Order: sequence, then C-alpha cells, then structure tokens
Amino acid sequence: MQPVKASAVDPRPWLNRFQELAPRRGFRVEKFGEIDGYPLLALTKRTPGPRPRIYFSAGIHGDEPAGPATLLQLLEEDFFKAQANWFICPLLNPAGLARGTRENAAGLDLNRDYRGTKTAEVSAHIAWLNAQPRFDVAVCLHEDWEFPGFYIYEVNTSKLPSVAEELIEEVAKVCAIELREIIDERAAKQGIIRPTISPQERELWPEALYLAEHHTDVCFTTESPSSQSLPLRVAAQRAALNVVVTQLQHTFATKVR
Repeated sequence: MQPVKASAVDPRPWLNRFQELAPRRGFRVEKFGEIDGYPLLALTKRTPGPRPRIYFSAGIHGDEPAGPATLLQLLEEDFFKAQANWFICPLLNPAGLARGTRENAAGLDLNRDYRGTKTAEVSAHIAWLNAQPRFDVAVCLHEDWEFPGFYIYEVNTSKLPSVAEELIEEVAKVCAIELREIIDERAAKQGIIRPTISPQERELWPEALYLAEHHTDVCFTTESPSSQSLPLRVAAQRAALNVVVTQLQHTFATKVR
C-alpha cells in the first residue's frame, strides 16, 4: 500500500478551541512547552474522592489527525465526566500537524525519543508526566497508513482483566479490523498486538513504552487506518476510548464498594 499523503492542518484553531472549551468543562489548561509558536497543552480535571486516573494523548505524529480530532469532539460533547480524573495531552506535535508530517519541524520522530531524549517536545512532555500521579490506564491515539484496518497494542502488567477483545468488538461495528497475523513485524491476533520484547532491548522508546515503564500498568495504543475517511477514523477511536473508560470505571467502582 502506498503512503497516504497527509494534508497540512493549521493547528491554531484546534489549540484555541481546546484552550477555550476545556475550562468550561472543568479542566485546568496547562502550557508545558512551546514549539514554533505553538503551545504544548495538557488538560487536567481532578475531582475529590477515589476515582480512576485516565490519561489520553494524541497528535504525536503530525500526519495522524484523527486522534486530536477525536479528543476535541469528545470535549465538545462533555464526555469527560467527574467519574474519573483526567489527564489529556491532545496535540503533542503541533508543528508536525502544520506541515502534514509524521516528524516534528526538525525532522525527528517524537515517538522514538522517550529514551535518550533529544527533542524539546518530548523533554517537556516527560517533565510534565513526572509531575502527575500514576495512571490507572493510558491510551495513545495513533493512525497507520500501511494497513486498511484498525488494530491496537496492549501492555497490561496489572491484575486487571483485559478489555482488548471487547474494544476490538466495539470498533468492528464502525470500522474494519486488521486481521493479519503479522502487523508491523509483530505477531497479532484479531487486531490485537501484545508486545513481548523487553523495554531494555529497545534502543528507541515510543511514548507508550515509556508510560508502561514509568506511569501505568495498562497502556493501549490505538491505530486507526489513514486510508479511511476522517469521520470513520474518529468514530473508531471514539468506540475504543468508550470501552476503555466504561470498563475501567466499572472495575474501579466494584473495587471501592
């Protein structure tokens, strides 16, 4: 399959909308860095009492707009209720989005820079992460031009039951699932990749691996197919996030009774 050429998207309207709308939804807006004149934003919403801590990130690759679009749509619809504490980095590579490129303005892949960090974006992001509590679940929203179906990576070192199969089942209602047994040179089953390689064996760390090593026991990376329409990809991402949130809130409520 030939790469899907991403269009450049001006990130300023999206960033402005996040900053304008988030406080109305009860979020604190933090600017933890600035690149090429674009702010790096974190939205946090904490409610007193025992609640699951949920982290979402998107837009670390500038040619993957469905993630930020999904989070903005959910924010518009007031999806992020007080039943959880929320930690959201909605657009980690605005300079890449402005260029329609996977990499940042310097031509570096931010999602390979979480070990031996070289980029200002990732350095600032790590500093922000280190100031947050540990997350009960983390989800990194991504896209892939190489495969026509949706798939996920799952890292789950906790005692919580996996929701990966249910997640795939729900996404399949709106988007085709990638059913190949090898995806991105890794073994897959029904659209689910569960990496087995030790983090210490990898020289270049993606965000998800860094999160799994330092900030959470449960981490998903969602991959919607760039070859499909943007509304379909957003619907697929929404379906995935809804399963993760619903099941975690149910599990957490059961534990604290």
